[in-house]
Parts: sequence; C-alpha cells; structure tokens
Amino acid sequence: MVIKVFVATSSGSTAIKKKQQEVVGFLEANKIDFQQMDIAGDEDNRKWMRENVPGEKKPQNGIPLPPQIFNEERYCGDFESFFSAKEENIIYSFLGLAPPPGTKETEKSDATDETEAHTEDKADEGGHEEAQSASEDQQESKEEHAATGVHEAGEEKEEEEKQEEGEEKEEVEEQEES
Repeated sequence: MVIKVFVATSSGSTAIKKKQQEVVGFLEANKIDFQQMDIAGDEDNRKWMRENVPGEKKPQNGIPLPPQIFNEERYCGDFESFFSAKEENIIYSFLGLAPPPGTKETEKSDATDETEAHTEDKADEGGHEEAQSASEDQQESKEEHAATGVHEAGEEKEEEEKQEEGEEKEEVEEQEES
C-alpha cells in the first residue's frame, strides 16, 4: 500500500506550501512510505485528484486544494483531517496502515481491547449494573462541566461589559474636557 500525497510544487500560496511541508515532513520523520504527486506540473495527477476527492470533502467551488492524501485509491483526507488525526495520535488508522509496535496508537488499541474484554467479563458476572453506574457518573461529570462552562462564560461576558462601560466613561470624559 502506497500513501499518495497530492501537492502543488509551484503553488503561490504560502499557506498551501506550509500545509504540504507539514504533511510531507511528518511522513518522512516517521518513515512512512509515500509518493508526492505533483498537480501543478502533471495534468493527469490534477484530474485524478479532483475526481477522487469525495463530494462532501470538496470546497464550495468544487476544486479541492492540496495537500490531499490517499492510500492507493482510497481517500484518506485533506490537511485538516490529517492534522486532527496527528493530534489524536491516530495517524496510522487515518492513513489505513497498521501502526508499528510501540507507538501510542498501538497502545491505545491494546488498551481499548483490554477494556472491552474486561467489560465483557463484568457483564458475564452480573457486573452490568456497575458499568451502567460508571456511565451515569460520566454523564453527571459532563453536565457539571457544561454548567461550569456556562458559568465561566457568563463571568467573561460580565467582565467584557464592565470593560466596555469603562471605555465609554473615558470617551465621555474626554468629550466633556474638549
């Protein structure tokens, strides 16, 4: 399986160049085999990329911008998808590759397998109620966090209003002095 990164080697956009460099640099640093497919100098590459990016991933104008990432014929994603996968340490599954042993992604996969096996054992032993209780605790925690977030947002808004009032007072005072 070969990862294909569609790039524009002669792009005038510095944003596109930086995104391309980040993808290519990451793949090189992690020794992931890939091919750069230039869409600026090869009309066939450009046409293939545009035809194979799924409709829901295309921008409003219908022309997807590089970098676009494929595993052979399978579309993996654009830069934003790549960046998210990298941040979540799931880059290998994003690329459709098996993670090498000892990577965080492998550890996550192993931990998930162990958790699922442990949960299944508990269910067999009648531990279903404990699992449900843990789920309820998580829900309560989420609700508390959401309420705290609303409270904090309210405090920020009050602070902004006070600051605006202070600025308005200063403006009035300056006008009165004039």
